[in-house]
Parts: sequence; structure tokens; C-alpha cells
Amino acid sequence: MTVWSPITPERKLDDDTEEQIIGLLREADAGLPVKELCRKHGFSEPSYYAWKAKFGGMNVSDAQRLKALEAENNKLKKLLANSMLEIDAMREVLKGK
Repeated sequence: MTVWSPITPERKLDDDTEEQIIGLLREADAGLPVKELCRKHGFSEPSYYAWKAKFGGMNVSDAQRLKALEAENNKLKKLLANSMLEIDAMREVLKGK
């Protein structure tokens, strides 16, 4: 497991890995109060609850698979949007003829 460092201006919450987040969730599950956990690691309670909603009950491999699926989904959405723009542009060209 990677070492957790408190949040600083150089380090944002987006930099956290699934492994780190799941480790934090497990600390809370082991009985560490959420407020103390947040203070100890330098993140907010809303961040904790957002992570719990997204990663609660998952293991690291599940979270990594979720991240890969989300990335693939975003790529497919962009491809679809580009295709739709091309179709609209072709329809406009054909209307003009």
C-alpha cells in the first residue's frame, strides 16, 4: 500500500489512488471515527462520504476496474459526439445542394 500524505497545495484529492481511498475506508470500518480519520489524513468529511458512496464495499481490483470502465465510457461518449457533429455537418452540406 502506498503511503498517505496529507493534502497540500501541491497534492489534490484527485491524486488519490483507489488503493489509498479503500485503505482509508477500511480504517473507518475498523472503528476509527470519521472526524478523527479526516483530521489525521487531511481531507474533509464530505470527501470521505463521497468516497464511501463510490468505493464502499469494493476491493482494490474492483475500484481499478471501475476506473477503467469510466475512462472507456468517456472515450466512447466523445467518439459518439464527434460522429454526431460530422453527421450534422454532412446534412447541412447536402441541404445546400
